[in-house]
Amino acid sequence: MKIVGIEPKNFKTHVFSAFKLPRLAMPLLGTLLKDKGYKVKVFLEEWAPINEDVIKNADIVMISTITSTANRAYKLADYYKKKYKKTIIMGGPHVSFLPEEALSYADFVIRGEGEKSLLKLIDHIEKGKDDFSSIPNLSYKKDGKVYHNPLDERFIDLNDLPMPDYTLVEGFNPNKLKIYPISTSRGCPYNCIFCSVVSMFGRKYRFRDNELVLEELKTVKKGQHVFFYDDNFVANKERTKILLEEMIRKNFKGTWSAQVRIDVYKDKELLKLMKRSNCVLLYVGLESINPETLKFYKKGITPLQIKEGIETIHKYGIKLHGMFVIGADTDTKESILANLDFSKKIELDSVQFLILTPIPGTILFKNFLEDKRIITTNWDYYDGHHVVFQPKNMSPLELQDLAFKLFKGFYSYKSALKYLLKGNWDNAAIHFLGRKLTRKGEKERKDFIKTLSKV
Repeated sequence: MKIVGIEPKNFKTHVFSAFKLPRLAMPLLGTLLKDKGYKVKVFLEEWAPINEDVIKNADIVMISTITSTANRAYKLADYYKKKYKKTIIMGGPHVSFLPEEALSYADFVIRGEGEKSLLKLIDHIEKGKDDFSSIPNLSYKKDGKVYHNPLDERFIDLNDLPMPDYTLVEGFNPNKLKIYPISTSRGCPYNCIFCSVVSMFGRKYRFRDNELVLEELKTVKKGQHVFFYDDNFVANKERTKILLEEMIRKNFKGTWSAQVRIDVYKDKELLKLMKRSNCVLLYVGLESINPETLKFYKKGITPLQIKEGIETIHKYGIKLHGMFVIGADTDTKESILANLDFSKKIELDSVQFLILTPIPGTILFKNFLEDKRIITTNWDYYDGHHVVFQPKNMSPLELQDLAFKLFKGFYSYKSALKYLLKGNWDNAAIHFLGRKLTRKGEKERKDFIKTLSKV
């Protein structure tokens, strides 16, 4: 059979608009299917447009979606199903938690981790079977009734997954792939109220063997940058140290960045290994410097740890991208603006000030839904740049205005020039780019702001 995989995009300007980073689901699933003998083509809309001729000749169309791309995903699914009579399979975080919504557009929805279920489903379809009750994680309609099969409690062994074959992706050019994505783990023991990782992948960390990660790193070219997609790259510090030691021993030629918790600063041996293995940037979820907001988010860190962590990481010559989330019930205008003052004073290299967003599958979504605080379910706006709920201590419009103030206050021509005069070209470029994207995003959101003024 011929199978097409699609990862749709949100066409609005967002914090990563300048960096075309693909989600790994479709390249990975496509590789699994290719290895089983199927003819596979993958379209990542961040990289290239969808070729409709390929869709016409396909037997099955798979579409993966997060919440902010759900409307685009549904539009594509509806179009291909009605015009070309294609069998549509949907998966990803959004439809995992709203499968019945997705079944208005798709034939099948795979909830949660999808690799094992997808292979079984494709096999059933190919053999003409019409009993899907044995396939875990599957939601589907039959005779007008919706069925939700139980979730498989046995998560996949990550060592059984292949290295993603990017040649399956339309528009892939290895010479133009400046940032190479690698995933080495899944799961998270923490329980931040705005995050759906635990609901998708469980509370227990699972890791790929270091040997497999090192094998994939061999494909990285000299000067190429690797971004480790893990939600917490140093979840198991000893395992990470061994990996970094091997990267140093094998003379890793590229540079790398990853997401970590701020408490990584306490392990000086780990920081030394990060620097020696060519780590140039760490993405850290700081969320807020308001202690009450940190408790509200259940972060398990303190403002003092945030300050000490940033200063320590900088001492090792590693840049830090601080990620803040504004709009908690404990937030006031003053506490939100304090995040900006802190970011500038401590000289964070780059930041993102995202608006608290109740994504389906999170504790936050459940609570806000019950309290009737969600003001729109237009999923296009669930990107962290639009206020979609009623804040506790201010109006939605006031929170939206604060988000603009934070970005404009941090990314300015003045700050870019400051770095330029210091000879720090990278930070200067980031600040110029941040200013450009902020202005573009502000213009795009004018109509949305008009709707907020009426709430």
